[in-house]
This record gives sequence, C-alpha cells and structure tokens, in this order.
Amino acid sequence: MGTSRSMVLALHVLCLFKIWTGAEASLKVFNVKDFGATSDGETDASKALVDAWKAACDFDGTNRILIPEGTFLIGQVVLKGPCKSPMVLQVKGMVKAPDLDKFTSEGWFEFQYVDGLTVTGGGKFDGQGPRAWPRNKCSGGQKCQPLPTSLRFSFVTNATIRGISSIDSKFFHVMIFASKNVNLQNVKISAPGDSPNTDGIHIALSSGIHISRSVIGTGDDCVSIGPGNSDVRITNVFCGPGHGISVGSLGKDPNEGDVVGLTVKNCTFTDTDNGVRIKTWPSSPVRTSASHFTFEDLVMKNVRNPIVIDQQYCPYSACDMKSPSLVKISDVVFENIRGSSATKVAVNLLCSGGVPCQNVKLSDIDLDYFGPEGESSESTCSNVKGVSSGLQVPPSCI
Repeated sequence: MGTSRSMVLALHVLCLFKIWTGAEASLKVFNVKDFGATSDGETDASKALVDAWKAACDFDGTNRILIPEGTFLIGQVVLKGPCKSPMVLQVKGMVKAPDLDKFTSEGWFEFQYVDGLTVTGGGKFDGQGPRAWPRNKCSGGQKCQPLPTSLRFSFVTNATIRGISSIDSKFFHVMIFASKNVNLQNVKISAPGDSPNTDGIHIALSSGIHISRSVIGTGDDCVSIGPGNSDVRITNVFCGPGHGISVGSLGKDPNEGDVVGLTVKNCTFTDTDNGVRIKTWPSSPVRTSASHFTFEDLVMKNVRNPIVIDQQYCPYSACDMKSPSLVKISDVVFENIRGSSATKVAVNLLCSGGVPCQNVKLSDIDLDYFGPEGESSESTCSNVKGVSSGLQVPPSCI
C-alpha cells in the first residue's frame, strides 16, 4: 500500500515538473542588459529598453522584458503596440529619470496602444523631481508647459500595474488616458507634501479603472478623476499627505465628457487637505454631468475638509465668477464616513445655483472636530437636494 502511494506521488511530482518546465521553456525573457543596458545609474539605457521592447513585441509567445536589480538611467521612452502577444515589463531594480532638460514632451515612460500589459516586479521609478519642481509654473493660472509625468498609459486596454513604486515624480506620477480595463494593485507612490502637482494617479477619458491595496502620499491629489471617465473603483487605499481623492476639476473646457460611476470604499485619509471632493469651475462653457458616485466606509484622520462639493472652485487669485457652474451633480452617496476633521466645517456641500445638486445622501457620518473648548464640527450646504439618515455628526444640513 505504501509503495503504491509513493509511486502515485512520484508520478504527480513528475507531471508537475513537466508542466513547470514546459511553461518555463515557452517563456522568453528579454533582459535589457542583453541589449546593452548598464546598471551604473549613469549610462543612458533608453535604447536598450526600447530595443528589448520591440523584440518582445514582435515575439509571438509568452514574453517578459526584464529590468534586473541595479540602478538604470532611462530617458524619455515610448513603448508602443500593438504587439503579437500580451506584454510583461518586470522591473526589479531602480529606474532613474534624467534631468528636465533631456525631455521634449510630457511623458517619461509612456505605453501606447497595448492590449494586454503587465507592469510589475517590485522595482522603483525615481522621477528625480526635486531638481525640477522649482521650474513648475503651472500653479498660477497662466498657460504653462507641464512637466513630465512619470508613467503614462495611453490607449491601453486590459492592463495590470502591480507591485511597483513611484517616487518624486516631476509632475503626475501615473496618468491613465483613453484606456480601458486597467487595474492598479499594491502600488506605492510618494513625494513630499509640498511638491507641486505631483498627483498620484490621474484618470482621464477612461473606463473600467480599479485602484486597490495601495499607499499614496504626494503634494497634490492622491487620485484625481478628470472629465470623460466611467466605472472607476478605488478600494483599500491609504492616502496622505496630499489633497485627497478628487473628482475634477470639471467644467473648465468645452467638449468635456461626463463622469459616470465612481466608487471609493474602505479608504483611509491621514493629514490630508481634503478627504473626498467633487470640484467644478464656475462659468462653465457647456453643460455636463457628474453622477452615480458612492463614497463608503472611509476613515478620516485629522483631515482639513473631509467631505466637499465645491462648485465655485477657483485655485487662482482671479476666476470668472459671473455665472454658476453648469456641471450637474446627482446621485451621490456619502455613507459610513468617520474620524476627525482638522477644521470646524467637516461637511461642506457648495453646489451650483444654476443646476443644484440632486439626490445627495448623507448616511452615518461621524466626524469630530477637536477645536477650542466648546466648539464642535459643523456642516454647510447650499443648493443641495437630498436626504440624510442615521448618525449625523456634525448635524446634517440637508
């Protein structure tokens, strides 16, 4: 009986070995070192990476482009599809960006027109931001040339970005543009709280985007959702420092698309300027809408503005305030949001006088304010139609 079991076990192990070795045999690894890259952190490895990408893109089979351990200086690259098979970029080492004068456009690593992409490996993308931030001129309202985004995904479908880190981007850390079905998991993003325009993840004109189990601390929004997006989910994200998770700003430019379908759930905000925020410009050029949002099961720790709708958003010294925002906000749920506000007004719902917010729900809100003795948190509302239920700290204004 024992011999029979041993034989069965041996055959099982043999089968697993054949499956494993067969899978390994079918995998082709394109190591950037084999294409001339040097891991000294000083020699430009851009061409080696692009050549490795092109070779893998033309390979009809399971591939892996490998940036191994070490420090690699890689300049501005565009990694373009379509490719014959799904693409995998495995980054194990440190990838370092060059100085700003080496850039000719607004991206450092840009992936374009790829269907089936994985970026993984546990490595780091260092944008070398501190030397570029003093040259950021995009915070005063004037027309400016944005600094480069570290990782840009344009016209990408069915992608996974998992287990990587981005530090000190010159501008945005990650931009997802005109893409579908993109999952970001276990991503770490960091920049100092005073670094300008270093949004963690910015989403534009995309659908089916899911951000989960990630830690984001920057000098701007942890996640920002621009116009033209649908079906965005943000779950189990730790945000701080930064400006929180923001929808917008919306309603500034003509031909903007609607934002439909956002879920922010099981997230924690620590020492951020805002928690969850919807922001739109006054004097919108066209009518658009933002609808079907759920902000649920959130923890606020010393957040200056935990819950915000601001339809008079004006980050500059002067804005056109002649007419109200034309962005219609509707079907928004704030549920089970608890913790502490760093300011007296914990809930601020400032909606448009032209198109008031519709069907806004506050449910089980518990946000304390630890201010001077005797003061407690407050809520303010204008042009809001909705309901409140359950615990309401501060007392609801709708």
